[in-house]
Amino acid sequence: MKLLQIMAGAKMGGAEAFFVRLAAAFARRGLDQHLVIRRDPARARALRRTGIAPVELPFGSRMDFRTRPALLREIERYRPDVVLAWMSRAAWATPAAKPPGAYTLVGRLGGYYDLRYYRHCDHLVANTDDIRRWMIAASWPSDRAHVLPNFVDPPAAGPVSRFGLDTPLDAPLLVAAGRLHENKGFDVLLDALATLPGVWLWLAGDGLEGAALHRQAERLGIAGRIRFLGWRDDVPALMAAGDVYVCPSRHEPLGNVVLEAWAAGRPVVAADVAGPGRLIEDGRTGLLVPAGDAAALAAAIADLLMDRPRAAVLAAAGKAAWERDYTEAVVVDRWLAFLAALARQGASLDGARASG
Repeated sequence: MKLLQIMAGAKMGGAEAFFVRLAAAFARRGLDQHLVIRRDPARARALRRTGIAPVELPFGSRMDFRTRPALLREIERYRPDVVLAWMSRAAWATPAAKPPGAYTLVGRLGGYYDLRYYRHCDHLVANTDDIRRWMIAASWPSDRAHVLPNFVDPPAAGPVSRFGLDTPLDAPLLVAAGRLHENKGFDVLLDALATLPGVWLWLAGDGLEGAALHRQAERLGIAGRIRFLGWRDDVPALMAAGDVYVCPSRHEPLGNVVLEAWAAGRPVVAADVAGPGRLIEDGRTGLLVPAGDAAALAAAIADLLMDRPRAAVLAAAGKAAWERDYTEAVVVDRWLAFLAALARQGASLDGARASG
């Protein structure tokens, strides 16, 4: 089986990071794959470190007249059994017209994307059951809508040193990570932190809301207890250094960070929105609070900081959930079985046409 993957996403993001992890995992399994990515030196270097040499194309605006012909040439040269297009721009750039039986086109969605970019796909893959239900409600055929979750790795290194980030060794420490965007609800977390004396926060991420969050921290008088860390590639190691991981998002289709916190063996407090609300069993694998409710968020955090045995029980249950459903071995097995089934279907159709 031959797989061609197309990634035209942003420089940073959960889907983009998972694409690199999945491609590397496929390489370790010996899958014959070819990668086409939007020009990005950092992503290309990350892939080359795993032994994969991607082809880089512009994937620009609708006035980009080079990407589609170049992508078509890559498809014709490689002759894949399956083409996997990651998110809207990659799906849009993939030629809608193809010879019957040439390959199976799969669109991979990590959120509630506009389905008009995917209408020419043969199958769609979501990373949550909720996104799949949404696709079907939008009239996508249920037999061509699938769910394949993400996997996350355990921390590859020990906990990040608190010394290096000028944080007291004995301070209760919260960790949060993600794009600094209104959807992530970090303003709610800062409001909660203001009611938790002596508690510190490491916030990893970058984005347009960064300046506003800095101003909010100054206004609340908590700037001295926050470390704004920027975009980090060692989030699991940051989590391992903290006491509680907090996901305050107003909107979160999946919540990779919840899986990462589970893998790091840390208890999680999260807003009860689509992704975390589906992942977490409230009171067993984490705590859920209403989105946007700073008082409820603060109360849940304080509960875990004051009741360390309960926090340890939640962390252990979360780690068990990760080991059962979200490790590399489990998820890659599911992906390979799915891709092999599509390749067999394509071969069967070709055989039927040839005999006819």
